[in-house]
Amino acid sequence: MTMSRKEKSAETEQALKDAARRVFAERGYLNTKITDITTAAGRAAGSFYNHFAGKEELLQALLSDLATAGDERAEQPDHNPDFSDPDAVRYHIAGYWMFAREHAPVLRAMNQAALVSDEFAGVLQQFGAEQRADIADHLDGLADKGLQLPTTRDASLAMMFTVTQAILAAVEDGAVELTDKQAIDGLTRFIYRGLTGRDY
Repeated sequence: MTMSRKEKSAETEQALKDAARRVFAERGYLNTKITDITTAAGRAAGSFYNHFAGKEELLQALLSDLATAGDERAEQPDHNPDFSDPDAVRYHIAGYWMFAREHAPVLRAMNQAALVSDEFAGVLQQFGAEQRADIADHLDGLADKGLQLPTTRDASLAMMFTVTQAILAAVEDGAVELTDKQAIDGLTRFIYRGLTGRDY
């Protein structure tokens, strides 16, 4: 069965994104050339520009894919949005941890791109703000139970993400030795106590 032009285009775009993930993992974002991506994808060099204006636009497409995957996780039946429940905090930390481990090369590429592009740094900053806004309502149950956040709602969530990202980076770099379970358990205890003042 012959593919339509639209199907071929979608297949090429996906092949370029898949190749970019592999090449970023091997060489890092800054050392990757567009021809590295097209070669890894088995596509002509010029085909890249039919889909993306440059590496940064491709990275934004990968960021959009990550956001979609995160949204799908939030729709799972076992998702609990009440952070007064420590198991809900653990669910979110575990989900983010495993997701970030799976997509580590893309997340590293984004951080590298942000170092050299103010525009992409702004995109990444906005993405982080949107991710925090998406779960801001998860803190609603705390006040009902007489629990006080350590600071503003957004800053409290920023602390949660920042601590998790820092520990993840330390584990990925080999600076800290933790199994995934140890990391998730430790982060849950640390963050739940930080958010609520209660032990887990």
